[in-house]
Amino acid sequence: MKKISYERIYQSTKYLEPLGDIEHRALFGGYTLAVDNTVFAMVSDGELYLRACEESAPYYVKNGSSFLTLVKRGRPVPLNYFRVDDALWSDRDKLLKLSLFALEAAQRERRERYKQQRLKDLPNLSFQLELLLCEAGITNEETLRALGAEQCWLKIKALNKELSYKVLFALEGAIAGLHEAALPAVRRRELFEWFKTQPLQKLTQAGE
Repeated sequence: MKKISYERIYQSTKYLEPLGDIEHRALFGGYTLAVDNTVFAMVSDGELYLRACEESAPYYVKNGSSFLTLVKRGRPVPLNYFRVDDALWSDRDKLLKLSLFALEAAQRERRERYKQQRLKDLPNLSFQLELLLCEAGITNEETLRALGAEQCWLKIKALNKELSYKVLFALEGAIAGLHEAALPAVRRRELFEWFKTQPLQKLTQAGE
């Protein structure tokens, strides 16, 4: 069954390559398909499913498309993804159009989610650190993730010369969704070694 799914993933990436660089990851026995970390489709048991949205509704309602159900911890989990049937596979232009609808809907939802959550709502980020980040031009989670902990730290370091390595840990934890104390030891060491390469650093906790 895994071989069949991988064959479908390969076929899907070839058909949908105009959407961008498509990556796949395992999830609950299936596989997600994403462009720039935005999931718009899934492959399960050798079938491709597209994220359902308002724009694609006329198609899946008219054709009575089946929807994806995965099993998580022994329980069925229905998902808002409709199956790509043989007729749709044979109409490459329509498949690409519906896939674009799915991707754009997922991107819109992602943008809205980032807008709704303030930086201070992320793990480790205080109101003061949120202010520093915003002053440095980092105003949302999407930008924080895109830059990464090290680049964000450098940007706010320009505003606060006494910024500590603990803030670097806090930023990484915010990106990973973890309390900074829960960061993997290997990643903490990597960040600390990087911190020590920065000029004129004092190994203090100033700027926490």
